Amino acid sequence: MRSARKEGDMAKAILVVATHPGIGLTSTVLGLYHALDRKGVKVGFHKPVMQYDVESQDVDHSRAVLLHSSRAVGDDALVIRPEAVQQALDADNLDELMETVIQNFEAAKGDADVVIMEGLLETPNVPYAGECNRQIARALGADVILLSDARVSSIARLENRLDFAANAFGGYEKGHLLGAIVNYADGAGALSRAEIENSKAFNANFKLLGVISSRPEIAAPRVSDLQQHLDATVLFEGESSTRRILDYVLFARTPANAADFLRPGYCIFLPADRDDALMATTISAKAGNNLACLVLTGPLPASDVVMNLCKPLIEEAKLPVLHLGTSSWEISKLIEKFNRYIPVDDEQRIRETKEYFADGIKDDWFAGYLSAARSVSLSPAAFRYQIVQRAIAAQKTIVLPEGDEPRTVVAASICAERGMARCVLLAKPESVQAVAAQQGVTLGDNITIIDPAAVREKYVARLVELRKAKGMTEDQAREALEDGVMLGTMMLEAGEVDGLVSGAVHTTANTIRPPLQIIKTAPGASMVSSVFFMCLPDQVLVYGDCAIVPNPTADELAQIAIQSNDSAKAFGIEPRVAMISYSTGSSGSGADVEKVKEATAKVRELRPDILVDGPLQYDAAAVESVGKQKAPNSPVAGQASVFIFPDLNTGNTTYKAVQRSANAISMGPVLQGMRKPVNDLSRGALVDDIVYTIAITAVQAAHS
Repeated sequence: MRSARKEGDMAKAILVVATHPGIGLTSTVLGLYHALDRKGVKVGFHKPVMQYDVESQDVDHSRAVLLHSSRAVGDDALVIRPEAVQQALDADNLDELMETVIQNFEAAKGDADVVIMEGLLETPNVPYAGECNRQIARALGADVILLSDARVSSIARLENRLDFAANAFGGYEKGHLLGAIVNYADGAGALSRAEIENSKAFNANFKLLGVISSRPEIAAPRVSDLQQHLDATVLFEGESSTRRILDYVLFARTPANAADFLRPGYCIFLPADRDDALMATTISAKAGNNLACLVLTGPLPASDVVMNLCKPLIEEAKLPVLHLGTSSWEISKLIEKFNRYIPVDDEQRIRETKEYFADGIKDDWFAGYLSAARSVSLSPAAFRYQIVQRAIAAQKTIVLPEGDEPRTVVAASICAERGMARCVLLAKPESVQAVAAQQGVTLGDNITIIDPAAVREKYVARLVELRKAKGMTEDQAREALEDGVMLGTMMLEAGEVDGLVSGAVHTTANTIRPPLQIIKTAPGASMVSSVFFMCLPDQVLVYGDCAIVPNPTADELAQIAIQSNDSAKAFGIEPRVAMISYSTGSSGSGADVEKVKEATAKVRELRPDILVDGPLQYDAAAVESVGKQKAPNSPVAGQASVFIFPDLNTGNTTYKAVQRSANAISMGPVLQGMRKPVNDLSRGALVDDIVYTIAITAVQAAHS
């Protein structure tokens, strides 16, 4: 089953998240990767955030093993270090870090159809794991598989663990929760496979994707791994590199009473001065008991006489013998920390682990999952990342009339440094340089500073020509060009720049009036309207019109819907257009409802390609359960991505209510319908707001 991802399609991302540590997360990811790989799926692996080994604090053992066993890109630059996450949390800008997560994912995925990701484990050193996993899943639109453990007292306990973990990702109703894999079934004190398969936790929406039965020998480490962990002295190497340890015994009994503990695969710890125990162990090994190894403990060495007697037996049995100068109590503490990770050079263990776990993962869901259309709802981080990438590809020039405004100068430097746009700052050069020095930024090659006084005269004649119907004179034109927005607009009209951004100081009216007078509307557009991109926690919605047209007619409302549909598509949002009203379908009447009905019909007539429905109440458009109840046959209800409000009063009120109550980021107003892109800023805009508005304008310029 070789899947065929078309160029431009997004790779599906699966994040595997454990309900708690110590339940075989790496082994499960290995198995899932291998299960897909042997089905012929183009599968990749990526670990977004590094998780250090508790002891070394500088190695991510699980990542090393998974990279070794996959075709993944192992570039360390594509994984975020824990300290970067902590810094982002301290600065309350985890959202910004998620843009790096997306950038790294895009670079690492290659041509994979499915990318398996290992989530972080919550430990005392990584208390932020749960939040980080949620943010990563949200940013990448990743599907989530939960991993849990059958070693619990009852099926209810397992279900509670799954409930708790599922709720962290929005609950079972969220489509991105694929299901669960349960490890360590059928062992002593563990749930049976039948109990797990009959659990009420699993259904059509949340599947049991696999049950892995307990098999201790799969996790058995080599004697050489133990020797390295303990830093023990090798007295006789024997078969250290091939013998595996199934269990450990602290030998403190007489030989007669310890015979039951001399079993194949057992590691025997005994005090080096216990001559009787040493001889009994070596005799047992020579008799074919196939012990894993013998570890002599304590500060005293074994008797030379006894060791010479035992040596032939040890050599014939190829029994590894180690020495460790510590007490039995200290050894028990060291053993607790052993075998947490699969060594990257243990090819046999890796091979057997991935085969065994792959066998335990069901494959009846693969085909449906791979063929199902991937949700295109963009997270805010993905939306911002996409805007930046499209702006970089566009390579447009944007004029900023408020050229020496501090936030604007900083934003221009960021855009220039990241290659998002070539920025033209309209202001006296010495003023801009002074602001740049004060803000601690460097103005690079992608920034041009133009003194308005030095260039105004060249636009006078053209402005008079454009405004001659209004009786404009040369003196009036010179006066009008004193306004930086008008000057920037003339540069835009002349094709010297590709877009204009203003509003950090100017009002919306000051920003929009000159472009409306000079630039005019785009071919086929009869009006200018606006949208806000509403960045909610899980998705980005488009609201129109919330800033420009006070009381649109039915025809104007249809135009707003068409323009907003096209804006959504231009920015990677799959448009599903809801025409908002105070009633749904035919449940209400009145002039306002009729206007929305007429506008909806007009959109369908003019643009049959647009997925549109109305009138719809906001909850019927936005909430799936309400949409199914109020408009069961609607292709838009419950899943709208573009919301068209009947008038400016409704739109402006709604966007501000959502912005404040949902703590959403709103980008806009983004003007649409103009021949060339012009965008307005809030006078309270932050530097990031200006950066993304410049990027949006560059993307619009690429489509104009």
